Amino acid sequence: MTLTCAIGLMSGTSMDGIDLAVVTTDGRGDVRRGPAGFVAYEAAFRRRIETALGEARGICAREERPGDLAALEREITLRHADAVKRFLTEHGDIAPQLIGFHGQTVLHRPEKALTVQLGDGALLARETGLPVVHDMRANDMVHGGQGAPLVPAYHAALAASLPRFPMAFVNIGGISNVTFVPAAGDPVAFDSGPGNALIDQWVSGEGGVAFDADGMIASEGGVIRAVVERYMESPFFERAAPKSLDRNDFTLDLAAGLELADGARTLAAVSAEAILAAAAHMPAHPKLWIICGGGRRNPHIVADLRAGVPSGVEVLLAEDTGLDGDAMEAEAWAYLAVRALNGLPLTFPTTTGCREPVTGGVLSLP
Repeated sequence: MTLTCAIGLMSGTSMDGIDLAVVTTDGRGDVRRGPAGFVAYEAAFRRRIETALGEARGICAREERPGDLAALEREITLRHADAVKRFLTEHGDIAPQLIGFHGQTVLHRPEKALTVQLGDGALLARETGLPVVHDMRANDMVHGGQGAPLVPAYHAALAASLPRFPMAFVNIGGISNVTFVPAAGDPVAFDSGPGNALIDQWVSGEGGVAFDADGMIASEGGVIRAVVERYMESPFFERAAPKSLDRNDFTLDLAAGLELADGARTLAAVSAEAILAAAAHMPAHPKLWIICGGGRRNPHIVADLRAGVPSGVEVLLAEDTGLDGDAMEAEAWAYLAVRALNGLPLTFPTTTGCREPVTGGVLSLP
């Protein structure tokens, strides 16, 4: 099958900025990873997105844009367009044929078949002069799926070069998700619980900083087990997969009253416990866990994971396997855009609960 060079754009639940990555692929097993980059959001714009999460709670239909959401959607799109232009200027030898555009999720309510990502694919296509595949979650929901996670198809493609089955990819973003990849058959995937979001909210509210860089705040504190156990009592962890989360499904209420460092360390333990609990919903225990996303930089989460897996099971950072833990989601969106263009499935009954493997996405031409 013909190879297509695509650039993937991801602004995740951590809301820290725009990840960009280039992948040349046939949308199947031929994956050639290219350069990647990141454009940070300044603090004021991040706060504006956080405000939008509250405004979005009243949305009942995907096209609704109450309050500041319409203006914010336009600005998010233009920021993505500017990021693409600058990236291509920096990498003059790259000639993408396609953009995979995620947008910024502000509401995810799978029980209502409702997911809202701010991002105007048609505007992005006009601004960049490139075809754009966007809105990749909606068709999955039309077919009975959760609309998330979508990265597992890409994880399965990457796993072919890491023949140690079964394995699990863990993406620790604002929300964590896991992908179980067997030696044969479709991947099994689901959101596993809070990732960085609670930690970020905690250190922002209690310490006035955007995130706990390298777990430095948590290193001064201890794990309050009673709080971890209360978080793990959530019915979400017992619910069978497939399942997905909105960023606001877990709050800081259970951590109220903790000292700053104890709270950061305890919430890191919650993130790890949630990931470890995911193994109960997998067909078998993975022999290898590959950790991706910003949370892999929190040494406490990683140490708790390594301490919690069975003997003989290895926990590796993405870079330990030759992958890029920062760029993987953006790479996935490039890969998924090519799959969508070729009519290949983006999701499977085992990843989102859709009734049958389905493709998705909307193509906007410049």
